[in-house]
Amino acid sequence: MSIVGILRFSHRCNVLFRGVRTISSQPDAISEDLDTFRRRRKTDWKRRQRGQTFLDNVIVTVRAGTGGDGCAAFHREKFKPFGPPSGGDGGRGGDVYVLPTSHLTTLSSVPKKIRGENGTHGQGTWQNGKAGAPLVIKVPVGTIVRQLPWDDPRRAKDAWESEEDSLDGLEPSAKRHKMRDNRWVHYPLHHDVNVERDTFKDAEEAHYKAERIRRFESRRKAMQEPIYLDLDKEETSERPVDAPLGTRHQELLGHLVATGGLGGLGNPHFVSADNRSPKFATRGIEGERLTLSLELKLLADIGLVGMPNAGKSTLLRALTGGRAKSEVAGYAFTTLNPVVGTVRVAGDGTFEGSISSQSVHDETWREEQEAREREANGEFATALTRNQLAEEIPESATVPIKPGHHFDIFETFRFTIADNPGLISRASENVGLGHAFLRSMERSLALVYVVDLSIDKPWDELAVLREELEKYQPGMSEKGRIVIANKADLLAGDGDPIEVEKAKEKLRKLEEYVKSDMVLPDGRVLDVVPTSAKFSQNLRRVISLMQKYIEEEREYMEEEK
Repeated sequence: MSIVGILRFSHRCNVLFRGVRTISSQPDAISEDLDTFRRRRKTDWKRRQRGQTFLDNVIVTVRAGTGGDGCAAFHREKFKPFGPPSGGDGGRGGDVYVLPTSHLTTLSSVPKKIRGENGTHGQGTWQNGKAGAPLVIKVPVGTIVRQLPWDDPRRAKDAWESEEDSLDGLEPSAKRHKMRDNRWVHYPLHHDVNVERDTFKDAEEAHYKAERIRRFESRRKAMQEPIYLDLDKEETSERPVDAPLGTRHQELLGHLVATGGLGGLGNPHFVSADNRSPKFATRGIEGERLTLSLELKLLADIGLVGMPNAGKSTLLRALTGGRAKSEVAGYAFTTLNPVVGTVRVAGDGTFEGSISSQSVHDETWREEQEAREREANGEFATALTRNQLAEEIPESATVPIKPGHHFDIFETFRFTIADNPGLISRASENVGLGHAFLRSMERSLALVYVVDLSIDKPWDELAVLREELEKYQPGMSEKGRIVIANKADLLAGDGDPIEVEKAKEKLRKLEEYVKSDMVLPDGRVLDVVPTSAKFSQNLRRVISLMQKYIEEEREYMEEEK
């Protein structure tokens, strides 16, 4: 090892030793913060495994485009060797917009640093620069956009604060020189002459006065009127039916969050009676800088709440006929990210999942193994896809016969269900996956508790679930409507009369607990439904109850409007 390498290694060891000594000497509060940091890092690692990149909370720095510089030029053509000032203005910087879209389900595609397009510089012969194109940042529907307050340490510095940092430590003359270079463009070889002219000093004073007004207004707006956007619905723009032919349809940009800077002024703007040939122009103004907090709260009609390995993912797959691609396995925290599925219901109560060819929903690895075996045997060679018509629908048909596109003929109602990661004790304190999924259930119209009926005391799980919901957000447990006692097939599966009586007794105790301890503030009692999601048993009653509660909540929301 070289001498340089030895010195570097020694320096790293000293830094590491000092860091360990500092941490060990800190009070208990610092150790608690360290534990929280380690727990959050472990949680993030869990959610990133298997290539999953779900993000529901991110802080981004937004910087709108800077305006182009003005031009200091003079018109030159034949027989006019000393033409008038002809410098063009700079183009305006591009604005930054936020647009909600239903095509995204995560914030992972949003960059941490967002910068708008700059305007181009002005040129001679009165050619103005081109304005920067607007930048549209697409986010999922259900995103809340907040501007960080002025005293938040995570807030990025604005243009004036950044300039103050760059001038720190310089001599007064060097500061003045650099500030002028940041604001003025001079005709070649005329910098020293311009700064001595009274006309330039008057223009500089007016420029600084306008800049102070902009600075004051920018800080007042950030402190008194911070940005807050609740993007709970997708925005669309329709072309007016009476619009003239050939007119261009303006695309929807979304909500303006950062305004681009104005372009610099060319030297024709400074022509006066005292100065007929100004040899200076202004530079473009920097766009707005701000820091935004993006928080995604999934919009689903029904949110499934349950302990790890209670069968929520299996239930979602059974209700959607296998369309919802949620991982199913026999260990806790299989679901690391919320998964939203759509349930379609016909007029007679038949839902699409009930007429699917898949009636048994086993663990994912078993289903994949069976699919590979069927593929090797050639069973998929002539098989139709789920969206292909196997036969013509008879005119006398009144109920759906197969899932797929032709189910649209019979569909009368649809709603969405969110499968959330398992909830454990102290999840409201951000233990486990914590707030990562509790945030996604705040906007659900109704919550459905899913408990494992095969354990000794399923009512203890209900108590923990309700307590954690209330700790996270008071009143959140009032959205609960149904208690699904899942995995009922594991009780008395062999038909033993004694085991059957034990299963009935456990279900009766669960119902009594719900009637006594889970009563809603308006006096309603939650419905208790035993099911077997694995074998798609008793799901039709679950669908009918979900549809009933969703219709009630939607009607209530319409009346509130």
